[in-house]
Amino acid sequence: MTKFFWGNSVSSMQTEGGWNEGGKSLSVYDVREASEFSSDWHFANDNYHEFEEDLDYIQDLGMNMYRFQISWSRVIKNGDGEINEEGIAYYQRFIDALLQRNIEPMICLYHFDMPLHLAEKYNGFVHKEVMKAFVRYGKEMVDRFSDKVKYWIVFNEHNLYHVPEAFKITGYLKGEKTTDDLYKILHNVMVAHAEIANYLHETTDAKIGGMLAYSEVYPATCKPEDILAARKWDEFTNYTLLDAYTKGEYSQEMMHYVKTHGIDMNILPGELATIKKQKNDFLSFSYYASSTISAEKIPAGTVPNNYMDYGKVDNPYIDTTEWNWQIDPLGFRDVLNKMYQRYRLPVFPIENGIGVQEEWDGIHEIADDYRIDYHKKHLKALFDAINEDGVEVMGYLGWGLIDILSSQGDMRKRYGLVYVNRTNHDLRDMKRVPKKSYHWFKEVIASNGKTIQ
Repeated sequence: MTKFFWGNSVSSMQTEGGWNEGGKSLSVYDVREASEFSSDWHFANDNYHEFEEDLDYIQDLGMNMYRFQISWSRVIKNGDGEINEEGIAYYQRFIDALLQRNIEPMICLYHFDMPLHLAEKYNGFVHKEVMKAFVRYGKEMVDRFSDKVKYWIVFNEHNLYHVPEAFKITGYLKGEKTTDDLYKILHNVMVAHAEIANYLHETTDAKIGGMLAYSEVYPATCKPEDILAARKWDEFTNYTLLDAYTKGEYSQEMMHYVKTHGIDMNILPGELATIKKQKNDFLSFSYYASSTISAEKIPAGTVPNNYMDYGKVDNPYIDTTEWNWQIDPLGFRDVLNKMYQRYRLPVFPIENGIGVQEEWDGIHEIADDYRIDYHKKHLKALFDAINEDGVEVMGYLGWGLIDILSSQGDMRKRYGLVYVNRTNHDLRDMKRVPKKSYHWFKEVIASNGKTIQ
C-alpha cells in the first residue's frame, strides 16, 4: 500500500473561538445566540489561542494528516474587503505547527460560515457577487498557502447545496426557498469550486478534490416505486455532483428535469465551460450513517432534491445512535465502491465517527467501547473495499476526534477520542482527557490498520 493518511477533520467555527479578535469580521455564526441545547460560537475549543496541545495529541496518536478550515471572515474583511494579514498569520502559524509535527495539512475553504456582511447584503451564495467574492478569497488562499499545503477541498459536503439544507448553510437569510433559488445556489457553488480548482492546477503542484456528504439511501421495500425514489435521490444529490467533478457536466437526468420543469439556474455565458475545464485529483466524502426512503410518503410533483424531507423512514435492520443516525458499516463499503468503480479516481473518506452524549466524572477514563466498535467496523469495511473490491483509498480521517461543538452548536454530541471538559454553557477548565478509544486508535494507526484487517 502506498502512503495511507490517518487523521482528523474539523471546521473553524467549531474549534477556533477568537470570534472578535485578530481583525476577524463577523460570520453568520458569530451572531447566533445560545439556547438550551446549543452554545454560542464565541469560544469553541479556543484553538485561536491554544492549538498546540490538540496538535500534540494528534501527533501522539501517530496521525499524519489534519484537515482544517480557513475562516473566510478571519482573512478577508467582511468577505469582500481588504485582506486581514493578522488572520493570514494565524493560519501560517497553524500550518507550520502541523508541519513541525510531520502532519500533512489539508485546507477546506468553506464550511457553512458565510461572512455576515455578504449574507445581509446579497443573501449569500444565491447571488453572483458572493460567488465572485468567494473565488477571489479562494485564489488568495491558494497564493498564500499552497507552497506548504498540498491537499485542498473547496466546499465541505458540497452536495448539501443540492438539498433544502442549502438554505441554512449559504447565508440565505430571506426568500421563499424556491426550487429556482436552490438550483441557483448549487450552480454558483459548483462554478466557484471549478474556478478555484482550475486556478490551483494552473499555478501550483497541489492536489484538490471534490467533497460530498455521500447520502447513502436505500429503498424502504422492494416495491419498484421505492427503488425508483432511491435511485433518483442518488442521481440528483450524489451522482450529478460527482459527474461534474469527473466529467465536467451535470447529470443529464437532472438537466433534463431542469429544462422540462422550467427551473432557472441563472447559468451565465462561460460558466459551463469553466466547469467542463476543471479536474479533481481525488474524490472525498463524509460518511456517518445511511438512510431509507419510502416513495408513498413523497407528494406527487416533489422535486427529487426534496424527497428526503418527506420520504425518510427508519431502517429496522440496523442499529441507531441516540440522535437517530443509523449505524451502517456496509453502507460505507458500498459508498467507497460506488464512487471508485464508477469514476476511477482515488477516494478519500475525510469525515467519519459517532456522536454520543458523554460526561467525565473528573477521575476515571471514559470507557467508550461503543466508539471503538463503530470505528473498528467502519475501518474493517474500508479495508474490505481495498483488499476485496480493489478500491483505491487514500486514507481515513475521523471527525472531531478531539471533542468539538456539533454542527448545531451542541457540546453534548461528542465524537472525540479526547474529552474536552466544557459544556454548552460552562467552559469549566477545558481540560483535554483521552478516552479509552484513544489508546485503541493509536494501536490501529501504529499497525497501519493491520490490527483490524
